[in-house]
Amino acid sequence: MIEISLDADPEWDSRGTQWEDIAEKAALAAVHQSAFTHIESAARPVEISLKLAKNDEVQALNAQWRGKDKPTNVLSFPMANASQLEAASEAGPALLLGDMILAFETCRDEADDKGIGFVDHATHLMVHGVLHLLGYDHMDDDEAEDMEAREIRALEMLGIANPYSLAAEAH
Repeated sequence: MIEISLDADPEWDSRGTQWEDIAEKAALAAVHQSAFTHIESAARPVEISLKLAKNDEVQALNAQWRGKDKPTNVLSFPMANASQLEAASEAGPALLLGDMILAFETCRDEADDKGIGFVDHATHLMVHGVLHLLGYDHMDDDEAEDMEAREIRALEMLGIANPYSLAAEAH
């Protein structure tokens, strides 16, 4: 089981969406498409801290940690290394996968630009962020292709259309 510790800016709360439930389902779908499927039934709590923020907060973190002084849609800060992820099925203290933060305005604008629902886009970003917490990346073409395929399969599990084919159709 994955536990989500959620902190949401009022802008996100005003949408009346059950973000904690969505984040838990997104995290489980991402884990199911990872090399760490045993986390789904871990013998100990597995935790993710999720902050639903505004652009200015994400921009400050992006500048501080990545040297990019602009907002981005999602940032992930992994806390567990590969050996800790492998040992998740063993009894022990809570496994902290890491922290994620999403930027409201960026998510909203991207969803509008792509002609997709805000909740579906935010869910996609949560899946993407959890895959980063699990050690996946998209720094080269092979990694990007692998991560994208995992995202597509996870989103399919959640009933969300392939966002990459939708983006290609829009252009």
